Amino acid sequence: MQAKRIIPCLDVDDGRVVKGVKFKGIQDAGDPVELARRYNDDGADELTFLDIGASYKSRATLLEVVRQVAAEVFIPLCVGGGIRNVEDMRDAMNAGADKVSVCTSALARPALLSEMARAYGNQCVVLSLDAKRVAGGGGPDGAAEGPPVWHAYSHGGRRDTGIDAVAWAVQAVELGAGEVLLNSIDADGTGAGYDLELTAAILQAVPVPVIASGGAGTLEQIAGVLSSTGQGPGADAALVASLLHFEKTTIREIKQYAEARGVCVRW
Repeated sequence: MQAKRIIPCLDVDDGRVVKGVKFKGIQDAGDPVELARRYNDDGADELTFLDIGASYKSRATLLEVVRQVAAEVFIPLCVGGGIRNVEDMRDAMNAGADKVSVCTSALARPALLSEMARAYGNQCVVLSLDAKRVAGGGGPDGAAEGPPVWHAYSHGGRRDTGIDAVAWAVQAVELGAGEVLLNSIDADGTGAGYDLELTAAILQAVPVPVIASGGAGTLEQIAGVLSSTGQGPGADAALVASLLHFEKTTIREIKQYAEARGVCVRW
């Protein structure tokens, strides 16, 4: 059994780590360099750095902050936000990234995923998929009947592309994405738990690792999304933000709890 990963996420805007609820109500959560150092020392398996304002504000990724964070961590670093072409990817990799995630630019021009994979390999290309349940699909926010439907959103979760999220994940992997970072807009920052139905749908659709993101509020929820979605095996990794940023738990506590419940984690 492959060990599951715990990945802190640093959502950065204007050089500060921020956190909101359902991509709104953003509040300051600290200095990215200080948090990166803490998480590295506490046993994080990887670190995800997302410049959440880059696409919306049409500015480049904060490469200087990336360099500072990369200097503090000795674990894989994934960088996303404002990656529009292979040159942007190259800049991020040169600044210290091991992987690059892309959302808005890939939705606008899917061929970008193939170009990135050819330049650096599939293992360096992460599809960042911001998904939201839409009316007409089954489930709490949709119609009472019918299967659930999620759309892929762009521009930091602000714009509904109308594209089916599951179909987009399949296409993106076929084009070259080696991993899917799945962000549930409905669950983001709520602390109510990961969207297990969405996670299961993506896991069943693609043959690459899936990182569950959005909604972590308890240790039980984190262990749960890693062990089972209720419809099959759990996610390959769990992204955690608020619980760690506001010191409600630690990575070590998360791993100890998950391991005690039968989840194989990295140490």
